[in-house]
Amino acid sequence: MSDDDLPKDLSHITPAYRRALWLVVLINVGYGIAEIIGGFLADSQALKADALDFLGDGSITFLGLLAIGWGLKLRARSALIQGIFLGAMGIGVLAYTVYRTQVLQIPEAGLMGGFGFGALLINVIAVLLLLPHRKGDANVRAVWLFSRNDALGNILVIIAAGFVFLTNTSWPDLIAAGVIAILFLQSSLSIIKDARNDLKK
Repeated sequence: MSDDDLPKDLSHITPAYRRALWLVVLINVGYGIAEIIGGFLADSQALKADALDFLGDGSITFLGLLAIGWGLKLRARSALIQGIFLGAMGIGVLAYTVYRTQVLQIPEAGLMGGFGFGALLINVIAVLLLLPHRKGDANVRAVWLFSRNDALGNILVIIAAGFVFLTNTSWPDLIAAGVIAILFLQSSLSIIKDARNDLKK
């Protein structure tokens, strides 16, 4: 289906938007794999949570690409799946973070901060790519929220790394992971609400 054949409710889908989505998929999956390795090397729960966000973002953005050209109802169902997936990730990260409060291990602050800065740079690029395309149906808004969450999560990781270094405890790392999980849940509810509204149209 060419862009000229798209229905009016898909007028926000342009070649530039497709290119932006492909770039976001590639950089998110690539850095997500690198960051999850970094999370284990640094023993940082916040880095692992942020890596999951990267991988989830890449996967959901790919789903958004597949959904281009589908009818509004199918796109809304796709967004609903994205919202549920994000919520499940949030619950999983929150549960594991609570468990880690019983098994305290101090992360490597230097590695944690380094990967956090790298992740922030990647996400600033992703946000800039998606900024012109943040309005549209529930599917488009879901992709935007995932990328925004990534950038916020990266800032939290960097701040937490600084406090881990200053306090020599794991609590800043665990608190950052918990906040990232709550961001997952907040965006999950927003995406599900948008998708349900689109399903009613």
